[in-house]
Amino acid sequence: MTSPRTQAPDQAAARTSLANGALPDGITPPMPDIEALSRNAGQFVEALGRSAARMLTPEAQAGAPSGEINEAVKTLGQIAESWLADPNRSAEAQAKLSQAFLTLWGTTYMRLQGQPADPVAVPEPRDGRFSDSEWSTNPYFDFIKQGYLIATRWAESLVDEAQGIDEHTHHKAQFYLRQLTSMLSPSNFLPTNPELIRHTLQESGANLVRGLKMYEEDLAAGGGQLRVRQTDPSGFEVGRNIAVTPGEVVFRNDLIELIQYAPTTETVLKRPFLMVPPWINKFYILDLNPQKSFLKWMVDQGLTVFCISWVNPDARHADKDFESYMREGIEAAIDAIGVATGETEVHAAGYCVGGTLLAVTLAMQAATGNRRIKSATLLTTQVDFTHAGDLKVFADEEQIRQVEARMAERGYLEGSRMANAFNMLRPNDMIWSYVVNNYIKGKPPSAFDLLYWNSDATRMPAANHSFYLRNCYLENSLAQGRMVLGNVRLDLKKVQVPIFNLATREDHIAPAISVFEGSKTFGGKVDYVLAGSGHIAGVVNPPYKPKYGYWTGGPVKGELKDWIAAAAETKGSWWPYWFQWIEAQAPERVPARKPGGDALPSLGPAPGTYVRMRA
Repeated sequence: MTSPRTQAPDQAAARTSLANGALPDGITPPMPDIEALSRNAGQFVEALGRSAARMLTPEAQAGAPSGEINEAVKTLGQIAESWLADPNRSAEAQAKLSQAFLTLWGTTYMRLQGQPADPVAVPEPRDGRFSDSEWSTNPYFDFIKQGYLIATRWAESLVDEAQGIDEHTHHKAQFYLRQLTSMLSPSNFLPTNPELIRHTLQESGANLVRGLKMYEEDLAAGGGQLRVRQTDPSGFEVGRNIAVTPGEVVFRNDLIELIQYAPTTETVLKRPFLMVPPWINKFYILDLNPQKSFLKWMVDQGLTVFCISWVNPDARHADKDFESYMREGIEAAIDAIGVATGETEVHAAGYCVGGTLLAVTLAMQAATGNRRIKSATLLTTQVDFTHAGDLKVFADEEQIRQVEARMAERGYLEGSRMANAFNMLRPNDMIWSYVVNNYIKGKPPSAFDLLYWNSDATRMPAANHSFYLRNCYLENSLAQGRMVLGNVRLDLKKVQVPIFNLATREDHIAPAISVFEGSKTFGGKVDYVLAGSGHIAGVVNPPYKPKYGYWTGGPVKGELKDWIAAAAETKGSWWPYWFQWIEAQAPERVPARKPGGDALPSLGPAPGTYVRMRA
């Protein structure tokens, strides 16, 4: 290898030029191992050919998400047509973009001449894509970064300011543009990312070979559709080091296993407690490990805790509808709790769509007089979908018909489809950061319990999912008193039981305003509580090591901003505050109960068998 002292003049000049933008004076970057680089490049091209061949197979082509692509093209096309319809506004918008780039070129030229210049565009404080110092110190990469930010924000302004576009189309356009701009970020590509260039040169391209191997594995795992791994799945096993709170399965039917957890206190509250998790993912988000387990914490406070574990449905469950999930899920669980404990009344909590189902059950019980649920806790739950989150972009008539047609082929919606939809809500964090880490840096993701749970997808039965999309997201029939189940019209205003309604400030699935407005639909007293963070971290915030606080206030009325302005902030977890609320409903205690009592024999230890079914 040639030493820096004996380099040819032009090579030395090139290195000096690079050093002026990237490295301290007098330091030159090391030369890569050319032989290794060539060898790895050959292996990379060979593996790339194998991947391309696999993607062109009929099986892969049959699963291609053409519907989503067509929808994105159509939606963004409507935005473009809106601007082209007014040549003057279009010209003004183009002039703004041109002026921004002229300013950027001027500041870049000043920097190349060694003069200081303020940036034209800077990343958002929480945007970690451009954290490497060379994005700012090297004028070349700084120009690429700022150019991307300018173009992205200009495109966002076009969507926001488009005229003659309905609200739903606006929302879809913002969503699809976010997918596009996230994908096109220069941080995602080797030639335009200084960190990736350094990393590849340091490894002489071996990272690309490892990355493409992982890419091939993920493509195969997805049956021709890329399933980006987010964690090391070998690091976890349900029942071994995740979902380990002791208990027994005391009841099972076609839809649920009911787990009763073993007590850890001498006495327990007399009224038992039922947790209704969402069926769109596994229940153990509430039991990741002993330190973060909401279920274990409730047991330790002296609650007799039962938790539904939903089946991972297949074609046999195609006709299981929303009413089935209510009757064979919540109602069947309450029946079993009565057998196990002798109690006819329960506290109940529902998380996300599990809370929506719980609200439906409350309305049904109010209509029929079978009022066994005496208090309800709703965790990041929507009952009024007027201000629903980003998932609403998938819920118009045309897209729902496409989903229904796809479900009709198998009787269910594949778990990967729902997982992809959730990942698309935060594409930079949940998709592209892993693409870069796995496939370009060639680094396998670390073992992380939350992401293991996130990747443990479940399927949706056709009848249930269709009802949910149409009645909640599309028609908002529950909030409007028009939902009908079992020939019974449901009215949330008839629900008089106390309700603890938890929202989180940064929730993109059940926005805080949606939960706030939903609180107004109930007929009884609602305690609206606003926690910090988002849909998961805001809920799973244990008192042992709380990361976020929460806000409490008075009655739910007026606008959310006014409620927040008057609310009291409390540092720490909302869990103790909630338990005080639960205990106040029915403080009587009895000796601790063993799982199943004397009436229901154990069907196996927790976490049961349904939760182990993979999609």
